[in-house]
Amino acid sequence: MNTIRKNTLVSISLRVESEHGDLLDESEKLMYLHGGHSQIFQKLEAYLEAKQVGDTFNITLKPEDAFGEYDVSLVVEEALEDLPDEIELGMDLEGEEEGSVWFVEKIEDGYATLNANHEFAGITLVVSGEVLELENLCDEAAQEILNMDHEH
Repeated sequence: MNTIRKNTLVSISLRVESEHGDLLDESEKLMYLHGGHSQIFQKLEAYLEAKQVGDTFNITLKPEDAFGEYDVSLVVEEALEDLPDEIELGMDLEGEEEGSVWFVEKIEDGYATLNANHEFAGITLVVSGEVLELENLCDEAAQEILNMDHEH
């Protein structure tokens, strides 16, 4: 029987809720390469190890296992004159550090409140779904997928 193990291309359905039952995200089909490649949360990946097509899962991820704790130091106020002219509420701005993104939360009195926390930071997540498809790959095929991930 085909099971999830290192270098398995895994397709799952995914439903993410807060611990209070609020729907945060839902995907009919999410694909990732299993085996410590940091494509999904480590605790979820470990939970899926050895599962088979048709198996369902339900796991609770504390903030430290998912998007991290909410960090108040990642919320700043910037003068509008120091920001791009086209700034608007709800916009994402790239930060100076590679990969950092600031969300424009509020604009008032000549200032914008920017937040670099992930929108789900500080939230305990309940993740459920079903294993839909599995394809075990050789090391070379797995490496090709990983190389494609780094090209965009």
